[in-house]
Amino acid sequence: MTDLAERLLLRTLALVDVASTSGDEAEILEALDVPGRLPVLDAGDCVRWYGPPERRAGTPLVLLAGHVDTVPSNGNLPGRREGDAVIGRGAADMKGALAVMEAVAAELAAAADLDVGVLFFGREELPITRSALLPLFDRCPSIREVDLAVVMEPTGNAIEIGCLGNLNALASFHGRTAHSARPWLGDNAIHAAIEGLAPVATSVPLDVTVDGLTYREVVSVTAIHGGLAGNVVPDLVEAHVNYRYAPGTTPQRAEAALREMLPATDLEVLGNAPPAPVNVTDPLVDRLRRSGSLEVRPKQAWTPVAEFATIGVSAVNFGPGDPGYAHADDERIDAHALVRSYEILRAFLAGGTADEEER
Repeated sequence: MTDLAERLLLRTLALVDVASTSGDEAEILEALDVPGRLPVLDAGDCVRWYGPPERRAGTPLVLLAGHVDTVPSNGNLPGRREGDAVIGRGAADMKGALAVMEAVAAELAAAADLDVGVLFFGREELPITRSALLPLFDRCPSIREVDLAVVMEPTGNAIEIGCLGNLNALASFHGRTAHSARPWLGDNAIHAAIEGLAPVATSVPLDVTVDGLTYREVVSVTAIHGGLAGNVVPDLVEAHVNYRYAPGTTPQRAEAALREMLPATDLEVLGNAPPAPVNVTDPLVDRLRRSGSLEVRPKQAWTPVAEFATIGVSAVNFGPGDPGYAHADDERIDAHALVRSYEILRAFLAGGTADEEER
């Protein structure tokens, strides 16, 4: 194993061992290390934003962005080494990426072609109403000068373009209680829910192609609650409905579509995070692609690229984590993925290719 691979694995393990469940990120933000030559531009509410000491005229600004929080652990902390891999909560999503960001930042002298910033932020695993990025954008309008944000979500070192919108709603079905021996005296809310949620249960994914990339719109019931006792006809059922919708659809249109699907429902929108636009023609995205002959594919999820889109900043998803391990109890990342990500980013920032970096 190379010295670089060992250093990245050790740093990933150290970061995994700093517990940082969403809403409790202070310790991990203090643990992260960016060289002093990149001054802190903002250290406000759950963020650390580092930027170039001065901008060079005509030079694009690239921001490496990564969230520091994780979903709650489930017997997978502390982390551990297993051969050439680190296993533990956050290894794939996305503390391995944080280790890569630190290492790349330490080598910024080689990035002569582009101005570079680094952004660590928390509360990403929570609803957008608790976003740490949106308040930062309000506090620091200068972040709108970023030409490309590379959001280091787990993509297996592919470029994933855009993202789905994410609408969460509470569907309520009302009835009237009665003894279950005389159900005709009541109105069974569970029966109403079975009928009312049928359009969701029988829905099929809808493929939507945008600029050659195909996104799948899907709607699911993800939780349901109702009933008082085994001998009582229930008067209330509440179901959590999640709708993922393609780029090009507005949050307003998505809400209208869900209401059309569930017309007999008392529907309360809990959150509606917009999708991100598809930016396959962005020259900096193409430069990133060419830096490692990278696969380009759609992002079949919601990520903070959508938040950057709200301020007109082009953003893509790219990171070393395997998305199949994100949030899993056996979450892991291997040395090869970490080194590959590091080499691609260094090549991208310096104007070369990862193969040249290896030579």
